[in-house]
Amino acid sequence: MFGFSFDPNLSKEEFYKELTKTLRALVSGQRDLITNLANASSLIYHALNSLNAFKTKPVNWAGFYLTAKDNASLLRLGPFQGKVACTEIKFGRGVCGAAASTGKTQVVPNVHDFPGHIACDSSSVSEIVVPIVSPASGRVLGVLDIDDEGPEAFGEADKAGLETVVQILLESCDWTE
Repeated sequence: MFGFSFDPNLSKEEFYKELTKTLRALVSGQRDLITNLANASSLIYHALNSLNAFKTKPVNWAGFYLTAKDNASLLRLGPFQGKVACTEIKFGRGVCGAAASTGKTQVVPNVHDFPGHIACDSSSVSEIVVPIVSPASGRVLGVLDIDDEGPEAFGEADKAGLETVVQILLESCDWTE
């Protein structure tokens, strides 16, 4: 059995050090993409919600959209934690599509101010989306998407920490291109 516990008073910088250490242990010896993404989404969802910073306005979705095998400009729903989600998102559409089309992390303080935002869950207010880019080909393989019920939930510490999470997953999984 694999268990984890995070000090709810950690700073976000300290939290991400612990999260990445835990993720490395979780994926150690396992290269299956879906298995690792499923566990990573659960770890991220529950770990973020254990922090005092997210107690009043919790993370309500954490997971992955993967680039479709039959359409290189379409994201399809992958492993996640949270409410039912949109199943397909075109590159360039919404926050996930913006991250996929630009290859750049999107930190959105208020999704209602983001042009073309896709409202899969009306309770989401802020969002961070990190693209998963193949180091070999430069192709976007998918995105890590996290939504929160409060405004301005994510900042530079989250961006840096979640980009490290994506790097660990790139190194630890067998991605098909």
